[in-house]
Amino acid sequence: MADKVICIIGTGPGIGLSAARKFGQKGYAVALVARNEEKLSHYADQLKEEGIEAIAVQGNVLANESIRKAVQHTYDTFGRIDAMLYNAFTFRNELPSEMDPIEFASDLQVDVIGALAAYKAVLPFLQEGSSILFTGGGLGVKPMKKFTSVSVGKAAIRALALAIHQELKGQNIYAGTLTINGFVKENTHFSPDHIAEKLVEMTEKQDQPEWTFDRK
Repeated sequence: MADKVICIIGTGPGIGLSAARKFGQKGYAVALVARNEEKLSHYADQLKEEGIEAIAVQGNVLANESIRKAVQHTYDTFGRIDAMLYNAFTFRNELPSEMDPIEFASDLQVDVIGALAAYKAVLPFLQEGSSILFTGGGLGVKPMKKFTSVSVGKAAIRALALAIHQELKGQNIYAGTLTINGFVKENTHFSPDHIAEKLVEMTEKQDQPEWTFDRK
């Protein structure tokens, strides 16, 4: 069994899967959490073929209790959790005047309220030296009108991460956000693999609460 365990909430084919792979290569067992269990099982099988211990855990970030159960299942399976990555977010192309308030509230549930639920769920299982990571975005610092929803969501996740860092600073538990100042795309500087490498580095150094991933 692996010496460390990471729970990745919001595992898709981009940053989530790349992070699972990079952490797995560092000796972590990985719990992949998302709504689509069939896709998750496929990702877990890929990782297992690469020699990485992985499980697929169905969890819906639109439902806080579902998040709690996914984290609990991770702990029940491995007996520990050493790191959590919250990587869930929504993305829609709408001006503020075009946005529906109910849909916006749903977006915020995914972008930041689910992150708070995940933090509260994982905190009882963390020991000294553990890490809590949040994927942020440059839109949270420099919003764009046509991407208002995710701009607000990333601003909120940044504030939440920094507040959690302040709360945990004296407990030797690291909390940090990676602000990605570009659009994630394969075979570019902003590739999921490059970003995942930075997330691993954050857990290793555990120095500052906000890291940025900029253009070269």
